Amino acid sequence: MPDNKQEISVVHPDGLEVEIKSGAMTRLAGVSEKLTGSTGIHLAIATIPPHCASSAHYHVNCESAIYVIKGHGRFVIGNNLDTELTIGPGDFIYVPAEAVHQPINDGADDMEIIVARNTPVEIVVEVEPAEA
Repeated sequence: MPDNKQEISVVHPDGLEVEIKSGAMTRLAGVSEKLTGSTGIHLAIATIPPHCASSAHYHVNCESAIYVIKGHGRFVIGNNLDTELTIGPGDFIYVPAEAVHQPINDGADDMEIIVARNTPVEIVVEVEPAEA
């Protein structure tokens, strides 16, 4: 039997790590380096209020996988944020490292998304779209 040095962790909703506020989006981590000692994965839930968005940004050091739990909107992508992808409940989104993106909630209710990435600590660069 393997000799596991790290413990299995259960993080309850009242123990989530307030992680980031990006634009109007807030993100709470449940699996993080700080909470669980994870070294190669990170898992969080993000909430975007109605008719709001995160800031436009990209991640220097990681890929992200996103799952839309509830809400409808757009995932705006590209260096000039010139491509819009429609998103809604049940959609999975893959975001490569250094891909500029911005989730936008077009609905009347909160949008909730699960965000996973392959590093315990992300490096985020916020961007402004190019002037037309």
